[in-house]
Amino acid sequence: MRRLILITAALLMPLSALAQSGDGMPAVPVLRASVAVSSDVVRIGDVIDNAGDAANIAIYRAPDLGTTGTLPTTQVLAALRAHEVFGVDTRDLHEISVTRLARTIEAQDIERQVAQALAHRNGLGDARDIELTFDRGLRTLQLDSANTGALRAASVRFEPRSSRFDVVFEIRNDAGALPTRLRFTGTALATVEAAVLTHGVDRNGIIRASDIVVERRPRSEVGREAADRDQVIGMQARRALRAGHALRPSDIAKPDLVQRDQAVTIIYRTAGITLTIRGKALDNGTEGDVVNVTNLQSKRTFSGVVIGRGRVSVSPQPPATIAAASTPVALAANDHSPASRTAE
Repeated sequence: MRRLILITAALLMPLSALAQSGDGMPAVPVLRASVAVSSDVVRIGDVIDNAGDAANIAIYRAPDLGTTGTLPTTQVLAALRAHEVFGVDTRDLHEISVTRLARTIEAQDIERQVAQALAHRNGLGDARDIELTFDRGLRTLQLDSANTGALRAASVRFEPRSSRFDVVFEIRNDAGALPTRLRFTGTALATVEAAVLTHGVDRNGIIRASDIVVERRPRSEVGREAADRDQVIGMQARRALRAGHALRPSDIAKPDLVQRDQAVTIIYRTAGITLTIRGKALDNGTEGDVVNVTNLQSKRTFSGVVIGRGRVSVSPQPPATIAAASTPVALAANDHSPASRTAE
């Protein structure tokens, strides 16, 4: 019974509007559950099979690029009847979905392409070292699906004094029309990775791993020789440094192994004998620095080289100097305080 009703309904249609079946009879139009269109309109041939001569008639505006909409079956049938298309097999569908095909270009892809276009222009470095700020908020773009070509930089401008950029891309399409042009403007800054303090550090304070984070900072702020993380950990601040400061090599130094007024061990080596004497440092010094130290017993002062934490090495002096200035050996010999003599 259902078959007879469908055939009878189909015969009511204008014969020119239907496709022909293999036996010469008009083919029954069948509703599609889902539709994908590339143009800005939905045609009869998009929503039903066997549309015949009516296939190219536009009946709806397509959804926005890259989006999907739904149409109730009753609404579709009403639009088809308005163009004398009857007897549609709905397959018991209550609605159909319509998707507008599009080419999607993600915001991060646009940013990467702009950075690559600007790389090494007028003082800018590698693309990964360029920080971009766009005049308009960057967002994902949806283009007509016919735009299948690569994003090609057609015009690239950068003014180093103002840091302004103006980049135009072209995308070729399958339709043979003029290429689609995309323009982006904003500012570009050359950046470097730098070790940045998370909180303030006092003068002579030791910088620890927990004191820093690695951030990208404008090269104009930090300079070309920004200190990296491995360079600063365990080093000593030359001056008081505030939180948020991007460290430079000039901000840090090797940590002092000897500090002013610190009790130190003075080591004197000569002719197979090593003497250790208690003393006090009169200067700060890191490894290899020459500092003044005082023998605590004799109160005499002389110079030595920092060789470790709280340790200063004193070298023998020429005989003439020994007579005039009293060498550490003489001082040690007259020193009644505890000392050690070790034969090497």
